[in-house]
Amino acid sequence: MDTSVLLPVEAEGFIQSLETFTLKEVGSTRWFRQHEYIEKLNMQAILNASAMHDEFIKELLVSYGKIPVLVHEMILVEVWKQKIFPVLCQLQDFNPKNTFHLYMVIHHEATIINLLETIMFHKDSCEAADDSVLDLVDYCHRKLTLLVSKTTREATATHDQHSLTGKTDESSTEELQIQSAALEFEITLKAISVLRYITDHTDSISVINRMLCTHNVPCVLVQLVDCCPWSRCKAGEIEKYINGKWQKIPVEDHLKMTKLDGQVWLSLYNLLLKEDCQRKYDFNSFNKSQLLKLRGFLTEVLIDQLPNLVELQRFLAHLAVTEPAPPKKELILEQIPEMWDNIVSENSGKWKAIAKYQVKETFNPSESDLRLQAQRLAQTYNLDVMESLIPEKPKCGSCGKEAGKRCSRCQGEWYCHRECQVKHWPKHKKACQLISEASEKIQRDLHINS
Repeated sequence: MDTSVLLPVEAEGFIQSLETFTLKEVGSTRWFRQHEYIEKLNMQAILNASAMHDEFIKELLVSYGKIPVLVHEMILVEVWKQKIFPVLCQLQDFNPKNTFHLYMVIHHEATIINLLETIMFHKDSCEAADDSVLDLVDYCHRKLTLLVSKTTREATATHDQHSLTGKTDESSTEELQIQSAALEFEITLKAISVLRYITDHTDSISVINRMLCTHNVPCVLVQLVDCCPWSRCKAGEIEKYINGKWQKIPVEDHLKMTKLDGQVWLSLYNLLLKEDCQRKYDFNSFNKSQLLKLRGFLTEVLIDQLPNLVELQRFLAHLAVTEPAPPKKELILEQIPEMWDNIVSENSGKWKAIAKYQVKETFNPSESDLRLQAQRLAQTYNLDVMESLIPEKPKCGSCGKEAGKRCSRCQGEWYCHRECQVKHWPKHKKACQLISEASEKIQRDLHINS
């Protein structure tokens, strides 16, 4: 893969400059510049990982000790979305003509969790995260609890409904709230992978204690296996959430394990079978009854796809006929996560004041500022790079085969050969005209006279 976003020397400069912000500074010019840096780092990290090239983004984040900064910034936006954003939307004097700036803030959390999902696959990243792993465990637990409670799934269904009906009667802030809730679903699914990598790599007693004793993560994971929020039945057909979108699954693949299924089962495998975890976990009657629900899901078809699970099956069979001794009470000097509590305590009682300040100073950009930001982001989201990040090759709009040529006018439809393009033109003509006219209008609006 020849496409790249950053050279190693550029990435090093970006990573060295990463810093933590206050809640009041979210959305500021300095914050926005760092958002661009993190977007580029995320894209380059994905390119490196998918091409199995030298993963220099991960190496630089580890060597400069910047993973805790990423965790802090992700939690900062999480707090902003929960505490500031709802207040912003209720303010009477807040009626932005353009919500682009706000959406970038909301999207920031998704960008960072995506980057963390890519780099936390490696053990040295988990070690370099240091004490922030505890904050990351708490973050993942919050997200998984939301997923189990159906909140994010209902939000996704609402977003799908609006996409299908094309409703336009919402205000810009209402539409933004719907988009934010739908994005939350994506974020929670990424949190599952991050949690699995932590269970793979951590040896910290504090982290293990946090997952097993404070949050009882195994029981949360059992609930996820039971409700399987990334699978749904729609109009009599099974759909699964794969590669960022709902896809119809043919009958022969209904029992095929998705990546998300695998992440949940591997997390359970690690938390229940690792010796350190078994010593710490309290297999009381409630926890035992929850864990034994898993036996109904451990079918031969599932174990054929993930053979390691045969050990989990044996463990559960043994658990069903024994009464494990309660964990020994030991004196432990336990570390505790600080980021969420520190951000909330520093800003407690100031939510409305911060919202009013940001309405006036941050989310009220001039037309020229907006154009400049749009241009900078257009450079960040280079079309060739974005295409290389798509997990599936584009399909021909006429015959459905793998395509390598694109409509030169609208850039929105793909074809395998010239013959298919000519054949498809009567159907594509109207859409092509609309897309190209809209694109030209955007270009005119963004154009800045020198």
